[in-house]
Amino acid sequence: MTTITATEARRRLYALLDDVAESHAPVQIAGKRNSAILISEDDWRSIQETLYLTNIPGMRKSIIEGLKEPLEKCDKDLNW
Repeated sequence: MTTITATEARRRLYALLDDVAESHAPVQIAGKRNSAILISEDDWRSIQETLYLTNIPGMRKSIIEGLKEPLEKCDKDLNW
């Protein structure tokens, strides 16, 4: 993960926003008192959705089992 100073982040803010949105690579911004991580909005929403789904009882197990299901079998079950 790239780390930059808060001063540099301030100077490059718009370019940083574009970079994290395109690369999906987080950037650590180190300040004198605290640090933070800059991620894209899409990545943040994905993290929030994952946290939500994995906190539903039984959902984690269901997702893992679903990932093991052959794609061909999934197509047959759709009944389109």
